[in-house]
Amino acid sequence: MSVIVPDEVLTATCMTEAEMRQEIAVMLFQQEKLTLAQASRFAGIHRVAFQHLLASRRIPVHYGVEDFDRDIQNLREMGRL
Repeated sequence: MSVIVPDEVLTATCMTEAEMRQEIAVMLFQQEKLTLAQASRFAGIHRVAFQHLLASRRIPVHYGVEDFDRDIQNLREMGRL
């Protein structure tokens, strides 16, 4: 699915498309609708950079057992474990 943000919305918010994506990603992460990995991919930035963005806004990273298990599984699939 694609979402089109009209230029007038970007102009009204004084944001670039990249900034808008980051704002949406932060909001969805904060509402626990996206995981850290999903939100960073949506924002179009590396996970560590997304964590720095969250930290700059004092938004805690919720990282539970399920996230840990998913990361371990991903590392195994990539052959890094």
